[in-house]
Amino acid sequence: MAFRSRYDRRVAGPRDPDHPWWHTAVGYQVYPRSFLDTTGNGVGDLEGIRRRLGYLAWLGVDALWISPFYRSPMADYGYDVADFCDVDPLFGDLVGFDVLLAEAHALGLRVIIDWVPNHTSDQHPWFLASRSSRQDPKRDWYVWRDRRPDGSPPNNWVSAFTFDSAWQPDPTTGQSYLHVFLPEQPDLNWANPEVEAAMHDTLRFWLDRGVDGFRMDVIHLIGKDPDLADDPADLAGLSHVVLNHRPETHPLLRRIRRLLDDYPGGRMAVGEVYLLDTTMVVDYLGEDDELHLAFNFPPLYAPWTAEAWRAQIEMTYATHDAVGAWPTWVLSNHDNVRHRTRYGGGEARARAAIVLLLGLRGTPFLYAGEELGLEDAVVPPERVLDPGGRDGCRAPIPWDGSPGHGWATPDPWLPWPPDADHRHADALQRDPASILHLYRRLLAVRRTSRSLHAGSLELLAADHAAPEVVGWVRHADGDQPRTVLVNFGDAAAGVDGVTGTVEVASDGVGEGERFTGVLGPGQAIIVR
Repeated sequence: MAFRSRYDRRVAGPRDPDHPWWHTAVGYQVYPRSFLDTTGNGVGDLEGIRRRLGYLAWLGVDALWISPFYRSPMADYGYDVADFCDVDPLFGDLVGFDVLLAEAHALGLRVIIDWVPNHTSDQHPWFLASRSSRQDPKRDWYVWRDRRPDGSPPNNWVSAFTFDSAWQPDPTTGQSYLHVFLPEQPDLNWANPEVEAAMHDTLRFWLDRGVDGFRMDVIHLIGKDPDLADDPADLAGLSHVVLNHRPETHPLLRRIRRLLDDYPGGRMAVGEVYLLDTTMVVDYLGEDDELHLAFNFPPLYAPWTAEAWRAQIEMTYATHDAVGAWPTWVLSNHDNVRHRTRYGGGEARARAAIVLLLGLRGTPFLYAGEELGLEDAVVPPERVLDPGGRDGCRAPIPWDGSPGHGWATPDPWLPWPPDADHRHADALQRDPASILHLYRRLLAVRRTSRSLHAGSLELLAADHAAPEVVGWVRHADGDQPRTVLVNFGDAAAGVDGVTGTVEVASDGVGEGERFTGVLGPGQAIIVR
């Protein structure tokens, strides 16, 4: 809490009449278990998020995305929901959520919460009723089938995490139920209008409380082949999660969109569309009548090379511009190795990466802790918890240099990330040359430049720079153009035809000076 007295006044966020707020905003994902524990149980909570809202406003983000905090047995750490309309006592209560929401709004922060529409916990009252009898009124709320005559599962679909059959035999009624994730996460049957209506009610519950939007978990899965046909044999072994691309999903999304549009204030939906083909991802944006935004994951998996990133930028804009859609960009999240660890190259490469991310046209999402340059934690075998092997990127956030790093206990649910004794928010906030201040400078420049938060993007021709450099120009009427240059190489690289003042540099070198036409090794800059 000592941070709060040192916060500067927040710069006003962009207000662009030609763009809704989710186009010009920068999102920031908080994984609640790992953000800040205030009770001493080793698990982060809603009060911990509330106490750090001032930090987020100081940093300069615009929207807070909170991963699940609903009642849950925690088989998948909150993505197995037992009650969509309540807070798990591990994280707090509804009163605490309402206070958090009100304080966030008072600071100018939008609040987006996770919504998990594809499945529930096997402890959800709906599923307990569904499995109790073939005659139960909620039997058809989930996907039940007889096994094949030879005793094999109803089809060849493979689940995530365990990569075995997506069908769980249930001795109570002698049928099997579908679970595209863990057996503790049975899939809802969205073909049943009662399910759709009930899930719409869960959205209304949080919209009525004032949330600004939803990150919709694996939203592309809610529509399924009514025949439950086998996945292609040549794709055997792939989780059905990455294969489910069905027309049945789109009318469901259009009805969700109409529900959101009925609320004032611009409520939005950003979908996790875990299809690793950008041409498929844009389908879920419809004609601006389905999702508002959709996470596009191929760039996240791209290696740190000029060739790969030029290709991803070209593909992303070609597919999105063709349908008039607005892209999203993300480098790290709770499901993937942090980008500093993934790319290698130390902090210098992580610094260049954030200049790239915040210089692109589209809505960027940050993941808590990346602004501190955190790496994945090393988790010993006896402390592994996650069924999907994602513990490392979910390590607790270190806030200060105390034994508990600002947490109410020095022994949190997962090990601390590397270098937590000196790579913590308090130390980096005091160091103007830190990566934390680089994030803050970038966010401030992006917010006050219409070219950067809303303008067009034109890639520089490859012959304007060394092969290791990717560059582009951002332009909007009434604002100075900005040129973004990223040197993916380990040696200095020349750039032709770019003049102006270096507004932000990943390493701080040359800021406020005329660009010399040479990028330092691994350097990324914004030129005004």
